[in-house]
Amino acid sequence: MVQLVLEQPDFDYVLRGADGASALVNERVLTASFIIAPHDLVEHWPVDDVRSLAPEALAPVLALQPEVVLIGTGGAQGFPPPATMAACLSQGIGLEAMTNAAAARTFNVLAGEGRRVVAGFILASNSPR
Repeated sequence: MVQLVLEQPDFDYVLRGADGASALVNERVLTASFIIAPHDLVEHWPVDDVRSLAPEALAPVLALQPEVVLIGTGGAQGFPPPATMAACLSQGIGLEAMTNAAAARTFNVLAGEGRRVVAGFILASNSPR
C-alpha cells in the first residue's frame, strides 16, 4: 500500500491563482496590485501598467532581496521599459514578465524549490476606468 503525505509549504504565503483582475493569496482575494514573496506580502503596490513600470517602483520588490523577480503583467503579457529591466540586471537579479496566471504558477514552483523569488502582480482594478 502506498501512503500519501500532504506536505505543507515552509513559507507563509501561497499564491493559489491569479488573473487580470484578482488573485487568491492563502484564503484572501486581492483586487489591487501587490508584491509577494514566500514570507512577505506587500499590498497596494501603486503600479497599474507594466509598460510604464518605472525603476523606482521596483524599490519595494528589490528590498526583499530576490534572486529572481517575476512581474505579473495582468491578463495579457507585456514588458517593462528597458530601464526597469536594467535596474534588476545591473544588480544581478533576473526579471521575467508574464501574464498573472503564468507568474502565479512560476512563483509557486520557484518558492517550492526554496528560491528567493519575489513577484509583483499588476491587477486591472488599479487601472483608471
